[in-house]
This record gives sequence, C-alpha cells and structure tokens, in this order.
Amino acid sequence: MDLQTVKPTEKQLKAQRSRSIAIALALAAFVVIVYVVSVVRIGPAILDRSF
Repeated sequence: MDLQTVKPTEKQLKAQRSRSIAIALALAAFVVIVYVVSVVRIGPAILDRSF
C-alpha cells in the first residue's frame, strides 16, 4: 500500500511557524500573569516561612 503525504509549501510552513511562535508567546504571557497574580495575592506572607 503506497501512502501519499502532503508536503506543505514554504508559505504554509512560514505561517505554521508564525502561529507556533504566537501560541508560545501567549502561553508564556499567561504563565507570567498567573505567577505575578499569585505573588501579589500572597503578598508579604510569601517571605514568612514560620509554620
């Protein structure tokens, strides 16, 4: 059985790379926002290590 694969064009590869970079940047921004919000909500208590 001979399977044929579709080869993307250079334009499609460039668009795919651009989308991948945009998704990676959005994910990184989300992680930073969640981290900053967590630190702000905890506030100075983050440095208090007494149990």
